[in-house]
Amino acid sequence: MQFARANICVSGRVQGVYYRAFARDIAQYNGLKGWVRNLPDGRVEALFEGRKEEIELAINQCYSGPPGARVDNIDVRWEEYKGDLSGFEIRYY
Repeated sequence: MQFARANICVSGRVQGVYYRAFARDIAQYNGLKGWVRNLPDGRVEALFEGRKEEIELAINQCYSGPPGARVDNIDVRWEEYKGDLSGFEIRYY
């Protein structure tokens, strides 16, 4: 079982459509830890940590988005697993 960490940036119409809550629900369903937040440029950034297969599933699910969202692109940056996160949170800053 391989563990990993992925930082993703989602572009499109992803703010004001409950995308952060959608990403949190996906992460929790897939047993991932991390966080999600809005960025000033209109994108949404998320950090997923856990089993690599589950992260890949979550990223694929993020392409659908909640009703009202339009995902144009997801940039993924894979990182080394750290194991320093507990739970998954929506960040408001």
